[in-house]
Amino acid sequence: MGFKTGNFPEVDPATFLDRPFFDRMRAMSTHWVDYGFGTPKMVHTIYILKLLVLYIGAGLSIATFTSGYNVLDVGAWWNAPIVYQKLILWTLLVETLGLGGSWGPLAGHFKPMMGGALFWLRPGTIRLPPWPGKVPLTSGDTRTVFDVLVYAAILVNTSVALVLAGVHTPSIDAALPGNHGLVNPTLLLPLIALLVVIGLRDKVIFIAARGEQYFPAVVFFGVLPFVDMIVALKLLIVSVWVGAGVSKLGHHFSMVVPPMLSNTPWMPSKTIKRAHYRSFPNDLRPSIVAGGVAHVLGTVVEVVTPLVLLFTTNGTVTLLAVALMVAFHLFILSTFPLAVPLEWNLLFAYAAVFLFLGFPNAGGYGLGDFSSPLLLAAIIAALVFFPILGNLRPDLVSFLPSMRQYAGNWASATWAFAPGAEDKLDQFVKRPSQNTRTQLLATYPPEVADVVMHQLLGWRSMHSQGRALLSLMSRHLGDDINTYSLREAEFSCNSLVAFNFGDGHLHNEHLIAALQRRCNFAPGEFIVAWIESQPIHKGTQEYKVIDAALGVIERGTYKVSDAIAEQPWLPNGPIPFDVQWTLDIDTDRAITDPGTVSEPRMRSKHAHSSLQGDEGTGVRT
Repeated sequence: MGFKTGNFPEVDPATFLDRPFFDRMRAMSTHWVDYGFGTPKMVHTIYILKLLVLYIGAGLSIATFTSGYNVLDVGAWWNAPIVYQKLILWTLLVETLGLGGSWGPLAGHFKPMMGGALFWLRPGTIRLPPWPGKVPLTSGDTRTVFDVLVYAAILVNTSVALVLAGVHTPSIDAALPGNHGLVNPTLLLPLIALLVVIGLRDKVIFIAARGEQYFPAVVFFGVLPFVDMIVALKLLIVSVWVGAGVSKLGHHFSMVVPPMLSNTPWMPSKTIKRAHYRSFPNDLRPSIVAGGVAHVLGTVVEVVTPLVLLFTTNGTVTLLAVALMVAFHLFILSTFPLAVPLEWNLLFAYAAVFLFLGFPNAGGYGLGDFSSPLLLAAIIAALVFFPILGNLRPDLVSFLPSMRQYAGNWASATWAFAPGAEDKLDQFVKRPSQNTRTQLLATYPPEVADVVMHQLLGWRSMHSQGRALLSLMSRHLGDDINTYSLREAEFSCNSLVAFNFGDGHLHNEHLIAALQRRCNFAPGEFIVAWIESQPIHKGTQEYKVIDAALGVIERGTYKVSDAIAEQPWLPNGPIPFDVQWTLDIDTDRAITDPGTVSEPRMRSKHAHSSLQGDEGTGVRT
């Protein structure tokens, strides 16, 4: 892998699409083992420069100089509360602008490399309310001038809070004599309200701002006295860590580790990479080594260490635990995962130092020092509510508020377009970018762009959902899978609404319905296989098959054990599915409980009706 040249799959681009689809998947998945995405090191350098210059350089300079500190005098500000507050606000601003996670080529943004503000300051682009039709004044899927003004107000409000000097409060002056104050709470209250409004109007912006983490922090900044604020911030970060750790207890995370490490730019050894797979190139399921990395260095560290930090009063234990969590986040950052949450990992590394070394439990900042036991209990309940609900009912909660970040247990989808149908998105959807493949055509010839698009499918196929998604496509497309254009939905979603970060709830039937209203796909032109996350107490996952013109045409479940037992290229054919509901397309009848189906079922290609259903599902029962 060179600085400007990547490691391209060893295929002939000119004849690549002539090969059977699953032969292509085998070529892509085996190539991923040794090279990951094969990205030129220049791309990683761009990310590092963004991190060093924009996030660290500009962020620290703003946070320190506007608070009365010299950025070079680290000893003076590393545990200054106002600097920590402003770094949270700076990260919130960077993410809300679209310059943080899900930015750049590793997230499918090739040209332009950012989504965010380019979309959200533009009326007429797609917006996705979280509960369409159920919350007053949030219906519709088109961004209005009001939405743009609310979004712009968030950017202005956050910027003003960043640049103004701190104010003194009795609570911080009593705890820290000679401090530089805190961010003015009166500037944070309108920001809280604006984030709520934009979240109800467009869940994409709220999730992109990492509202599940930074919104509670802003609330704590705005309403709690100083000692309570520090304790609440500790509970917040521990809930994120432990929630993520618990979500890694299943089979999915073992399948995340091998492709993640294969994509690590500083790990050139093929031997080390292949050690995380059972038997390269014929068995790409995770090895015992991968399971150990996932559940010892991952799950155990992320559950046990934060709990130690929350309760210990021993200084040495605290120091060692903080060092472990800092190393944990820096390691994740160094792997350049495809959602590229680099700023988030760096902030959490600093937060571990600030919260637990700067304000140790033994120094008056433990749980027992919170002013009100009832309020403490309420904060704990609020912080664990969505993680608990999201693990039990993942259909109700995005995987990010569920605190399942990078656990491998995601809602996911694969899109399939009949020849030429994908071009309708470029023609009829208002946005500042184009389809991912179209973006690639600015750099690569068409046949090379097609190989790159298959690399994204190959990446998904190495995760548990990929086996199920491709199985669904095989069943519903039959031999047409060789001629349809299949797309990884996460990256396509990025090109349409500016952000994704692995959240399948951002491209469920509501987005498909919004696209249908703009593009008017014919039946069979645009097919979606969509999978919900696995509930923590079940061994199955729910799926939907969506025809953009007809809505949801099939629902059912499959066993996770069947998906993880297969290879990315499905040498044994589609995995079994328990089909619980299907639409008889020719007669517009819904058929319930058609039974378990393990063989390919051809979907009718002769449908003529276009059904309109509740909330954009397109289903009439």
